[in-house]
Amino acid sequence: MDRELLKKNFEGHGFKTSFFNTKEAAAEYLASGIEGKRVAMGGSMTLKEMGLYELLEKKNEVIWHWVTPGEAAVRKAREAQIYLTSANAVSETGELVNIDGTGNRVSQTVFGPEKTYFIVGRNKICTGFGTALWRAKNVAAPKNAARLQAATPCVAANGDKCYDCSSPERICRSTVIIERPSKGMEVEVVFVDQELGY
Repeated sequence: MDRELLKKNFEGHGFKTSFFNTKEAAAEYLASGIEGKRVAMGGSMTLKEMGLYELLEKKNEVIWHWVTPGEAAVRKAREAQIYLTSANAVSETGELVNIDGTGNRVSQTVFGPEKTYFIVGRNKICTGFGTALWRAKNVAAPKNAARLQAATPCVAANGDKCYDCSSPERICRSTVIIERPSKGMEVEVVFVDQELGY
């Protein structure tokens, strides 16, 4: 992970950045900086692996549809002051790439909360935008479809690649590329020098 390059390019695009060697250090940083807030979390194996829900709920109201399933939790998350998620891929040139099935996760990253944190493991860092988009479609999306046991060609083929299918259970419905934070939003990319999530 080239920290200097990531810092230069992401901060040059208006993002804040922070860097940690371990998921534990990153989790402690987030827990110590977020207190007394309504916090929502996007569906993310990275956040789950870090134990962020349990850590943040000690001092915040935390909404996560993985803990409280249903439409009510998804709607309540829209009123959050802080939003945490990961990215399916990021480019060293300073772009974040996310693919979503229902749009709740990607919509929160471009409109709504006062601040959004993207927690990104080194496995999601790609050299350029093209490789980041490829990774999101051909690595992260098939793994997420398998996790959800979706009846899609990528799952049937053991997650080898995206087949750009038209399955009713397709999870790749919205692809969002964030080149700069939306006006009025503060976005911080928290880089962790470990493999996290898909």
